[in-house]
Amino acid sequence: MAEAGRPLRVALLSYRSKPHCGGQGVYLRHLSRELVDLGHTVEVLSGQPYPELDREEITLTKVPSLDLYRDEDPFRNPALHEFRDWIDVLEYAHMRTGGFPEPLTFSLRVLRELRRRRGEFDVAHDNQVLGLGNLGIRRLGLPLVTSIHHPISVDRRIDIEAARGFRQKLGKVRWYGFVSMQSQVARRIGPVLTVSESSKVDIVKDFKVDPRDIEILPLGVDTRIFHPRGDRTPGRIVAMASADAPIKGVDVLLRAVAKVATERDVHVIVVSRPRKDGPTEQLVRELALGDRVRFVSGIGDEELGELLATAEIAVVPSRYEGFSLPAVEHMASGTPLVASRAGALPEVVGEAGALVRPGDVEELAATLRRLHDDPAERARLSEAGLARVQQRFAWPAVARATVEHYRAAIEQQRYRRLAAGGS
Repeated sequence: MAEAGRPLRVALLSYRSKPHCGGQGVYLRHLSRELVDLGHTVEVLSGQPYPELDREEITLTKVPSLDLYRDEDPFRNPALHEFRDWIDVLEYAHMRTGGFPEPLTFSLRVLRELRRRRGEFDVAHDNQVLGLGNLGIRRLGLPLVTSIHHPISVDRRIDIEAARGFRQKLGKVRWYGFVSMQSQVARRIGPVLTVSESSKVDIVKDFKVDPRDIEILPLGVDTRIFHPRGDRTPGRIVAMASADAPIKGVDVLLRAVAKVATERDVHVIVVSRPRKDGPTEQLVRELALGDRVRFVSGIGDEELGELLATAEIAVVPSRYEGFSLPAVEHMASGTPLVASRAGALPEVVGEAGALVRPGDVEELAATLRRLHDDPAERARLSEAGLARVQQRFAWPAVARATVEHYRAAIEQQRYRRLAAGGS
């Protein structure tokens, strides 16, 4: 066991860790880097897609799934030789019956790995897996800290409301079946870290977690990547959001841009890859946006930082956010921000952005027009966003606070062992 002040051996667990789209992979990347810079030993255990890691000292242990949802071949049928064990069979059967198995099956695989290697770690940190296998990690005697960025029950509600027809709604209910498992695990797992007061409220309400078990620890931003860089492209609007996920509100943004583009020379770049002939591509055709919209994906950090810094306006149009790293990255880039008054966004943005009603196309369009026409207001929001980032959001501070939670979990585990008569 690590003594107070000694470097810790940390196992970071994440069932999928997409590097540039989705908060889980971004969180994993930055936290692991800062933990190593503080002198701790970090091993990331992840399923596909695997993360990008910033330090050679960080070990990546791949815990492969059947990769049934890869971008180029989603819901694929693996060849027989790809099946390795009963967990693979469970994963495939779950997918074929309409469910999403990865949190469960990753937790079972990682439990097997940690059982074999229990003595190699001082603490495990679960990055919103919340699978049944996680309960076994605690039974190994390995202290466990869990991050819940926001409860996926919120995504479930919004997706089901957006579904068309009974059959599609039924499919969404089945897909999100894993949420009830996550709720059960969250209530039994021990200390939980979340990123905002808004997320804490939702975790207590939806997952019924004891509020005394939840600590708030905001996320940080890498200002080496996200910072102002000079000239901006006139009329450019940028958003980073999963294009086809209703919760992210890209449909609202596109409809608002279509209205503004009839009167002003604006265009939007969305950092995402929409599904071919999916709802977003269909909406682009319906709105006849043509070259007024562009989607980009697979770009590196430097290119992403440059893109964000070229925009005149940034938008986070989500119907809900438990935190929103993109909002902080836009502010760090000095880009005037428009965000929905939804979830944690008012808490994150404060007075440093223009807030609009979630899902309100007309209000978003009016705000885009106003900012497009008012350079002074854009400059004011830019300065306010930069100041807020410098005051509140820094990864080194996040890592130091996280380590304190690790040490508390280790001490709690020691007391439990002593109370049970152990050494």
